Amino acid sequence: MSSLLISSVHTGMNSQELGPGIIQQDWTPSVYPVYEEDSNSSCGSLGTSVRSVKASEGEDNDPDAEEKVCTVCGDRANGYHFHVLTCEGCKGFFRRSMAKGLTFTCPFTRTCTVAKNKRRRCQACRLQKCLDVGMRRDMIMSEDALMARRELRMRKKQERLQKVHKVSEVGSLTEEQKQLIAILIEAHRKHFDSNFNNFVGYRRSPLADLWIPPPIDSSSPSDMDLSPNAQLLTDSVLQADDFRELPHFADLSTYMIQQVIKFAKEIPAFRALPIDDQISLLKGSTMEVSQIQFNSVFNLETNMWECGRMKFSIELGIMTGFQQLFLEPLLKFHVTLRKLKLHEPEYVLMQALALFSPDRPGVMEHSVIDEIQERTALTLKCYIDYHHPLPDSRFLYAKLLSLLAELRTLNVENTRQIVHIQNITSDAMTPLMKELYS
Repeated sequence: MSSLLISSVHTGMNSQELGPGIIQQDWTPSVYPVYEEDSNSSCGSLGTSVRSVKASEGEDNDPDAEEKVCTVCGDRANGYHFHVLTCEGCKGFFRRSMAKGLTFTCPFTRTCTVAKNKRRRCQACRLQKCLDVGMRRDMIMSEDALMARRELRMRKKQERLQKVHKVSEVGSLTEEQKQLIAILIEAHRKHFDSNFNNFVGYRRSPLADLWIPPPIDSSSPSDMDLSPNAQLLTDSVLQADDFRELPHFADLSTYMIQQVIKFAKEIPAFRALPIDDQISLLKGSTMEVSQIQFNSVFNLETNMWECGRMKFSIELGIMTGFQQLFLEPLLKFHVTLRKLKLHEPEYVLMQALALFSPDRPGVMEHSVIDEIQERTALTLKCYIDYHHPLPDSRFLYAKLLSLLAELRTLNVENTRQIVHIQNITSDAMTPLMKELYS
């Protein structure tokens, strides 16, 4: 690896030395393992508590549960009581009879049928059948002990519900999770130039004043049809001397790369990693992080990225040399992600998930980076659970992980096409781009 990217990581990137940009259309994202909810985390333990309360309350109403029959009267049983599977009625009858020392006399020959609709006719035979099936006297609690146990259960249930209510009021995030979000937001705001105010001195697009791309229907991004003007350019851009947008794209890409490096260097956990791991993470994730960043300026009505005075459409990728098989799913990704209406904390947490991927080529500190990514994922899960109303939040976390996985696939295709373009005409590429895709 050359010294250019190494010096960039050490210095956090000097924009005057390295020049401009990175276009969001040609940069694609990464794959993420789906994390199981951690029962030891603040969010995980809370979710487990809520589920356990609901499970205990609705256990008997499970329509898929196997039908259980009371061994005394044949009614629907709801559990084991006094060592025998019985219904609630026979449980209470046996407990009251034994606790109060009641005795009953059968008016017949002590051979009465004990059934669901006849169990009240002869209490003597009912009590005898309770004993015959194995219900035990020694397991009966006194009235005082029974009341004490009921009060204890009710108190614990109320404490759990109060904990759920209290945690939901403060947003369910621990101080560590809040601090992580604050660090990421500060880094994002400091180094993401959404209006391109500092994007100066770049090579201007030769078609900027001659060609205006028509809007694309965002209702069916997967079936995107390129505009007639763009389609006419498809064949010509495949010729080396007709990559007319490539210099402008290269400057744009370099500028975006610089922003991602600066963003990463603001994160203490990233700076604490060995320099070789920092470089490996950046080489693998830069395109993915930049795509997530620029989704926040994507306009669903026009299908364009609106960066202040500059606007970019997917057709710029066509005129740069990218193929439709990459650009169509890229546009679909941005439309899908933008429709989720994410909050700023969710955007920055997704960027961190893309950055801290332990499976990047060349990474050495796998366990350390995996732990960082897992904490970030759990923070995102907790934030979603308590800042999005139901039912929208129910599958939001899973959708984001799926989109991150889709970005990883797009990233692979983006790299393949960038390398192909560089092989045809490398003069327009900046040194930083050549280093990133070496």
